[in-house]
Amino acid sequence: MNRLPMCEEECVHESAVAATKCGMLEEGEYLDLADLFKLFGDPTRLMILHALEQQELCVCDLAALLNLTKSAVSHQLKGLRLANLVKFRRDGQNVYYALADGHVRSIIDIGLEHLHE
Repeated sequence: MNRLPMCEEECVHESAVAATKCGMLEEGEYLDLADLFKLFGDPTRLMILHALEQQELCVCDLAALLNLTKSAVSHQLKGLRLANLVKFRRDGQNVYYALADGHVRSIIDIGLEHLHE
């Protein structure tokens, strides 16, 4: 089994630890961040987000595009909406979804860029 390289002797660099500790967040913020990244951990949600990166779409459009039921798409959109990753607007009887802001686009684009390097 390949092991990752590790220190061969115990040697804590106190100044580095102290300096890094100043830049760390509260534990609750890491929990919130982990929850956010969990939403990006599902292929269906990623496909929805990537589709919405292309253009604003309604649930029917997304269902047809992804070969899913409207109920399945709606369920995924609810989680994305609650996490403020998507927004919606009404136009008569239709509801259109789009990415909430440029940060969501950046997360997707950076992930894809990393994959393709």
